[in-house]
Amino acid sequence: MLVAVLQFPGTNCEYDTKYAFEKLGAEVTIVWHEETSLPQNVDLVVAPGGFSYGDYLRSGALAKFAPIMDAVKTYAANGGKVLGICNGFQILAETGLLPGALKRNDNLHFISKHHHLKVVNNDNAFLQELAVGDVVNIPVAHHDGNYYIDEDGLQELKDNGQILLQYCDKNGSNKVLNGSVSQIAGVCNKEKNVFGLMPHPERAMETLLGCDDGVKMLQGFFK
Repeated sequence: MLVAVLQFPGTNCEYDTKYAFEKLGAEVTIVWHEETSLPQNVDLVVAPGGFSYGDYLRSGALAKFAPIMDAVKTYAANGGKVLGICNGFQILAETGLLPGALKRNDNLHFISKHHHLKVVNNDNAFLQELAVGDVVNIPVAHHDGNYYIDEDGLQELKDNGQILLQYCDKNGSNKVLNGSVSQIAGVCNKEKNVFGLMPHPERAMETLLGCDDGVKMLQGFFK
């Protein structure tokens, strides 16, 4: 499996992401934002976390204009799998590859801690190794993770099974973290080949570092 991890000025999770996928057996290449094409035969493109372009204007607002993003949009339109983690999720929302928008956390503070997530839909490549209702404990680290979508858009997400993950407590009951509509932590597009989430599964790969719940999340891409 060949994974391409995007790199922008300000990205800070590209090497964590590279390590996570290599640990699972993938070949990983890092692609600089000024490139205009993706590696041939790539199986997954990942936009990792960080602060692309310093989060100027809005998180992800400048990254959507990077030369590499035209190639990513074409790749996704042709059915290629794309995963956005944290800032990567913000970038995919800004480009229109994912519905909704990410706003400032409702408490106006940066949130950095482990937090429980509940699997809402698993009929997709990303979460197929987990069951609906499973609870995982994954690190979060964001200032602009408050997911927003209007009522019609929210209903569409529900109708199409596009809500992937919700913030919850250890028992699976929904729990407010950052003000996200319906406590949404991750979504996908209608075609279910583009995925985004604010938590960091690549930081939950080893029990030595606190948790390995990220393993099953990322393993779905290897099926």
